[in-house]
Amino acid sequence: MLFSKAHVSFVCKAGCKGQGAGIRDPSRSWPSSVLGLAHGKRTMAKAYWISAYRSIRDEAAVAAYAKLAAPALQGAGGRFLARGLPKQLYESGIHQRTVLIEFDSVAQAIAAHDGPAYQEALRVLGNGADRDLRIIEGVA
Repeated sequence: MLFSKAHVSFVCKAGCKGQGAGIRDPSRSWPSSVLGLAHGKRTMAKAYWISAYRSIRDEAAVAAYAKLAAPALQGAGGRFLARGLPKQLYESGIHQRTVLIEFDSVAQAIAAHDGPAYQEALRVLGNGADRDLRIIEGVA
């Protein structure tokens, strides 16, 4: 299926509850698979916090940050899925630490970042590392 939120319509190639292929009328309701419905209940897509380090300037600051950040993020509902150095690099990859954390929603991930416990961890990190931090919504 191809979706366009801007036009509130989509092209259905399969699985549109018998509607067949083609552009559906935007006034009709979206199929439950698009809305994330399971057994008639709306479910939100998970969110993923991806932190890719570009460089580390101060290992001690990173260690102090990690001591504060991990419990702050877990306390805010985050679940660490992966963290560490890459096992293989492709396409201009940088051999630096990457962290992947799952949250129940984008709002929960943003609240974790903006919360006082994580902000204290960032204060401790200071200029100790250059990172690319993204929060993305999972596929429902």
